Amino acid sequence: MANIFEFQGITPVVDPDAYVHPNATLIGDVIIGPGTYIAPAAVLRGDFGRIIVERGANIQDGCIVHGSSILDTTIEEDGHIGHGAILHTCIIRRGALVGINAVVMDEAEVGELAIVAAMAFVKAGDRIPPRTLAAGIPAKVRRELTESDMAHKAEGTAMYHENNLHARATMKATEALTEIEPERRRTKWETDAKPLYGMSKDKQQTGA
Repeated sequence: MANIFEFQGITPVVDPDAYVHPNATLIGDVIIGPGTYIAPAAVLRGDFGRIIVERGANIQDGCIVHGSSILDTTIEEDGHIGHGAILHTCIIRRGALVGINAVVMDEAEVGELAIVAAMAFVKAGDRIPPRTLAAGIPAKVRRELTESDMAHKAEGTAMYHENNLHARATMKATEALTEIEPERRRTKWETDAKPLYGMSKDKQQTGA
């Protein structure tokens, strides 16, 4: 089980169909919905304010999610938060993606099906419109997303839906082998997601 901590008498809530890695940390007023995937070393700290992770969202390795009483920090359905991203008192709308090591600050909003590129910095109070690509420091809208872009991004999110199922069924602590076995197996996936960096016409890496 993950590192779960009550705070001021408030205990995190985790849906039975969620997967939360044992090395993730949930503190206080955190609500994890069904079909979600919370990766190793993710920290969701609901001491200053509520954190809500809705159905099918994923929060990847090393992410930090924190907030305040100003606004619930919310990742809506199928929100996709890349490795090492930081979210603080913000809203990530349905199907939006926040790329690797991006930062989204207080009272900012990432619109439905939008993408915040890897390493981008979304300033406090900023609004990233739906179905756009935002990149840079500070993040600025670069272009609208095409239907092909959004389909490509949806494949990556679908892979984390599948990862929820694989992790709940097969993930377990074990001992490392001391040598590579003959004909070593590879992981198998129904979803065939391709790297997101290839989708952008301006070659801006997005990061998943």
